[in-house]
Formats: sequence, structure tokens, C-alpha cells
Amino acid sequence: MAGVKEKVFSYAKTEEDLGLLNKAYKFALDAHKGQQRVSGESFINHPLGVALILAELDLDLVTIVAGLLHDVVEDTSVSLEDIKNYFGEEIALLVDGVTKLSRLEFRSKEEQQAENLRKMFLAMAKDIRVVLIKLADRTHNMRTLEYLSPEKQQEIARETLEIYAPLAHRLGIYKMKSELEDLSFRYLNRRQYYLLAEKLAKKRQEREEFINTVKEILKYRLEEAGLKADIQGRPKHLYSIYAKMMEQHKEFHEIYDLTAIRVLVDTVKDCYGALGIVHTLWKPIPFRFKDYIAMPKPNMYQSLHTTVVCAKNELLEVQIRTWEMHRTAEYGIAAHWQYKEKAKEDKDFNQKLSWLRQLLEWVQDFGDAHEFMEHLKIDLFADEVFVFTPKGDVIDLPAGSIPLDFAYRIHTDIGHRCVGAKVNGRLVPLDYELKTGDIVEIVTSKQGAPSRDWLKMVKSSQAKSKIRSWFKKERKEENIIKGKELLERELKKNNLDHRLALKEKLLAETGKKFNL
Repeated sequence: MAGVKEKVFSYAKTEEDLGLLNKAYKFALDAHKGQQRVSGESFINHPLGVALILAELDLDLVTIVAGLLHDVVEDTSVSLEDIKNYFGEEIALLVDGVTKLSRLEFRSKEEQQAENLRKMFLAMAKDIRVVLIKLADRTHNMRTLEYLSPEKQQEIARETLEIYAPLAHRLGIYKMKSELEDLSFRYLNRRQYYLLAEKLAKKRQEREEFINTVKEILKYRLEEAGLKADIQGRPKHLYSIYAKMMEQHKEFHEIYDLTAIRVLVDTVKDCYGALGIVHTLWKPIPFRFKDYIAMPKPNMYQSLHTTVVCAKNELLEVQIRTWEMHRTAEYGIAAHWQYKEKAKEDKDFNQKLSWLRQLLEWVQDFGDAHEFMEHLKIDLFADEVFVFTPKGDVIDLPAGSIPLDFAYRIHTDIGHRCVGAKVNGRLVPLDYELKTGDIVEIVTSKQGAPSRDWLKMVKSSQAKSKIRSWFKKERKEENIIKGKELLERELKKNNLDHRLALKEKLLAETGKKFNL
């Protein structure tokens, strides 16, 4: 515990910071006095572990302090008012946000899980740091999952793999995403996990020798070209290997691209210069090159990706990025919270988080829990396609999207009035499946209006939500008339006086009872 405490405290930048951390630590230690975790260790180890994860993400001091205090209101007699009085309103708001998410654990009832997820995304709208603390909390709990029952291990690991790891991915925190995936994999499929670990270990020395040789060759050529670069071996995570085996229906020995390096340079120009040298040294594999610098991912990720064939037909994955891109790739949205004011001043920050805004637009629109969960998985976890507006703006959509999804992503009215679409200059049907790189133009008409068939065609939850909202609004009166007619018919069948049953007061009471 002392070692973890010292590490957390080492992130203090000033004496004032150190004083605040020490105050929060003593407060949490006193509040959790006598409490133990399932492992038998002192409970304070958990908030300390969470604070360290947040510190390692280089988050601001307020977030680290809130991490130390995140369980005190939920698990002790300390009130939120106490936190506010001792540590100020900002820290209190973060602790309150995490406390409200404290029951966001795996539930057998889908309705409960859906409601908890709604709460989490709404919390993100108020302050994204609440969810970063929650992710750190889940990461530390996953690291100590061994002390729980096998049933509980499976439940928590499944939820982590389905919800938390993809969320970390969407927020661009690859470091956390990979750890959560591997930890979940270990508990969900122990046999495969340890089998893969054993197979990787057997070839480790061979891979390391190959990577060292490649690094020496590339370093020499980069220096010769006057490019300053840091070349790192990039470990392949077990779950990503397993997922590739499942997706491609291959055995371990058929997965060839297990070796990878990362090249870090100073400027964007150097990235493309380094790419040219890599492709001069080794033969690039067609269709394996991706330029995420020119076309960043929605979670702000930027890099050049290529796969090349080296000596003895060895495949090598190469990522090339600047140091700034590397920081964003590892820490994602957390990288923007090192200094709170800097995040506020970043004019592009909200644009970079367009995915989050889009998610929050429809997160409350789904009344049915099953429907909510299904569409959440589509928008949160699906692969993306990247298409262009005629002006050259990049729009990201779930894989399988059609021009209608694009239209609704641009603007609700453009979606409603859409009557046709052009892709790469030619007319296409509205159910045409968009591909990365397509240039999409929407044809609209003042008389245009949504069709109910569109609900079966569109892929994105945003589009479905907006189409449903249109029908709810436009057809409300029509539905009221139809509803009354149906009710009158049923009442007459049962020899009941429909005039008495349809009195406004009785209808209002019935509607209230069924939340109508």
C-alpha cells in the first residue's frame, strides 16, 4: 500500500498539490477505517489503486483526488455536503457523479442494465471525468477479480468486455481498453487465454530477435535520411489475437502478423517520410495501408498503418505517428484533461467528440430496454466507415450505413426531406451501402417526408431515433383517433358503454397508470 501511495503522491506538481492529495488520502483512510475488501486487504487499497490509474493517465489533480474519494459517500457515513465543505464544489460534483453510477454493475434484468447505462452516458454529458473515474474503478476491480466467486467473475468480466472495454476504445484510451479486454478474456475463456499465452511465450525469443533486426535496419535508414525517430516493439494483446482467430476462422499458426513496431517522430511531415522509407525497405501488402492522420478516427486517434513483407516472408505491422498523436492514442480523451483550462480552450475538442454528442442526442429516446441495448451496441461497438461531404468534411458512420444515415448525421431536416442520393457523382438507391472514401451528396425536396420502411433500412441509432420522433410528432392526432376507434370497438364487443369509458377524467387516470 505504501508503494502505491508514494506513486500517487509523486504526481503532485507543487507543494499545494501534495497537501491536497495528503488531505484526501487521510480523509479516505479515516472514512474507510475498519473496512476490508473480499481479499481481506484494507479497503483503502482500492481508492489508492484507482487514483494511481488516473494519475498514470496524467489527469488533472481534481480527478485524482475525486478518485481517492470516489467510494466514501456510497460506502461510509460521509455525506456529499462533507466532501463539498472539505474539498470544494468541483471535487464534490465528481464524487456525486461517480456515486450515482455506483450501481452500474452487471444485472440479470436488461431493463436495469439499460437504465444504468443511460445514467452513465448522461453523466458523460455533464463531466466526462466522471466516466474516466468509473473506468479506472472498473480496471482496478478487474485486476483483483480473482477473489470473487467464479459466477461473479464471469458476470463482471462479460459486462467489462461488452460495455467498458468498448467505451474505453471509443474514448481513445487504448492502453485501458487492451488491459480490460485481456483481463475479461482470462475469466471468460481461461483455457484459450492460457493456451494462447503459452504459444506466444514459445515464440517470444524468435519474435524479439526479428524485431531487433528490423529496428536496427530501419533506424539506420531513418538516420541516414535525417529523420529523428524512436522505434518501439509493439506487443500484441491476447484478446486481439483471439478475436482475429475467431473473425477469420484461423488457427494460431495461421495468424502471421503477430510482430509489430511503432515509429514515433516529431512532425506530420516526418511521418510520411518514415512511411516512404519503410515501403522502400520492405514490400507493402496491398489494401493494408491506412491513413488515420489525414482521416482521424472519431475518438481522435491518428497514425499511419501499414503491413510489409520482410526477409523470409515475415510479416511486420508498422504504426507511424508523432509524439503528440502517440499521447492521444494511449490516453485518448484523458490526454485533454492534463490541464483543465487547456481542455476548455481547445476549440476542436467538442468537434473531436462529435460521437459523444450524437450518442447523447438519442440516448433517452428508446423506451424499450432491449432496443436500447441493441442499438447501443451498434453505435458504440460497431466498426466505422468514413465518408465525405461534397465539401470534403469527414463523417463517421457505423459499418453498413446507407445515404439516409448520412443525411440524418448532417441534419435532422435533411434526413426528413431526403428523396435521393449521389455517391461519387452518380445516383444510387437510398439503401446503397456506403464504403469508406465515398463522397455523398443528398438530394432533398420540400415535400419529402420519412417512410416507415426507413426504420428497417437505416443502421445508425441516431437516424432511427429521429425517424421515430418524426412519426410520433406528425401522427399523434391520427393515432389518437385510431386509438379511440379501436377502444370503442373492443368496449362494444364486451357490451360496455363506450361513452362512459371514454370520459376525459377516466382516460387521464388510465394514461397516468400506464405512463402514457
